[in-house]
Amino acid sequence: MFTGRPLQVFAAVAAALVLVGTGVAWRSVDSLRSSLASVGGLSLGGGEDGALDILLVGTDSRTDAQGNPLAQRELDALRAGEEVANNTDTIILIRVPNDGSSATAISVPRDTYVEVPDLGMSKINAAYGATKELARLEAVESGADADEAEKESTQAGREALLGSVADLTGVSVDHYAEVGLLGFVLLTDAVGGVDVCLNAPVDEPLSGARFPAGEQTLQGADALSFVRQRHDLPRGDLDRIVRQQVFMASLVQKVLSAKTLSSPSKVSQLTAAVQRSVVLDSEWDIIELGTQLQDLAGGDVKFSTIPVQDINAMTDYGESVVQVDPDEVRDHVAELVGRDGGDSSAAATTTEEAPDVDASTVTVDVANAGSVAGLASQVSSALSSEGYVEGEVGNHTGAAVTTSTVYGSDADSDETRAVAAALGGLDTATDSTLADGTVRVVLAGDYSGPGSSSYSGTNTTSTAPGGTELMPAGASATPAPAAPPIDAGSTGPRCVN
Repeated sequence: MFTGRPLQVFAAVAAALVLVGTGVAWRSVDSLRSSLASVGGLSLGGGEDGALDILLVGTDSRTDAQGNPLAQRELDALRAGEEVANNTDTIILIRVPNDGSSATAISVPRDTYVEVPDLGMSKINAAYGATKELARLEAVESGADADEAEKESTQAGREALLGSVADLTGVSVDHYAEVGLLGFVLLTDAVGGVDVCLNAPVDEPLSGARFPAGEQTLQGADALSFVRQRHDLPRGDLDRIVRQQVFMASLVQKVLSAKTLSSPSKVSQLTAAVQRSVVLDSEWDIIELGTQLQDLAGGDVKFSTIPVQDINAMTDYGESVVQVDPDEVRDHVAELVGRDGGDSSAAATTTEEAPDVDASTVTVDVANAGSVAGLASQVSSALSSEGYVEGEVGNHTGAAVTTSTVYGSDADSDETRAVAAALGGLDTATDSTLADGTVRVVLAGDYSGPGSSSYSGTNTTSTAPGGTELMPAGASATPAPAAPPIDAGSTGPRCVN
């Protein structure tokens, strides 16, 4: 499977940056902004936490950004075969502080085993494709025509992926970028090739990777083979991710170099590659972002990977997956991007003993902002068994939430604190729109209290968040702790497996 597609988005940023920074070719700027494919209606944040969080997704689509099928000669050049798929085999979360001074790119392995909305436990790369197919079938059965079903199901797939990533990392996504196969080759060729370095020669027919050891410049389909290979590598997909990251670091250096940014022809090629291959959310103003990222010309971009407990875990039904601890992942991401791991605005953590209240006088609304299907109903049932009155139960429709919180007309009221304590000690916050005697519970991906499948007092590393038993494929687990970030400002390509 191809795994290098999000690289073009850096080119989009760079192309906008040079045009904005030099103050020339404003007609080209407007052309780029108006011709980019876009998608609206996604559940995105607004960057209120001091940074923009961008989800870069690479899909196996054999179409361009406008949905047009690739020509046979293009498919042949990609060496990608005829397989039709909708998996997202590259998932990268990029955090850019509001001052635009730096960027941190965090890769999520494609086989990471997570909770996916309406699917349960699954590899994260299936969140988009599997959800899309289910939604497409439902739309067709409801009478939708093919085009309408495709549109609705694609939206459902994107939403499922956004929710899965937010729950896993604890970061609300503010912008979304989706890239298909062709753009990678177009971009690499536009900058004149990208420098890489291999520790040893490779000859792997599945990806078409046939390269000597040492430093070399790769273009087009050869570059695609370099970032696709995962077979015959010591750590499989984890080593492939390292290849992606060193390639991206080298690409960022090349795109942001004076030689590239000062060449109208190269900028034109970059722009054409982005127009052909990138889909952005409709709220994304590429020109505004280019202005924000002017300080990135120094190459202050770092690439990292989430920590992994076992790269060769196995489910109880025989599927090979990558096992992670969501709490460990969120802590790592928070440390990496300079956050404290939680949104503390207007919230007070409840740690004291539950106040003595008459539960029958308290109505509790429960909204699910996470990815575990049916969680709101399960939590509402758990509260009802304690005597609380069931209120509205459903999905959260507001801004993305990463910390489970109990809202009341007063965060410190006995009713609010009692419900928070009953659910394991959740945060409380004030919502002045709520009537006295009514509280609202918003459940995020961090919830593990009564009503959740993991609620048993303790969690073990051999149990996935959804309760599925995992076991090492070999005699013992093969962990992959988070390694030091790869720096795009380094001199020369880093040699890799």
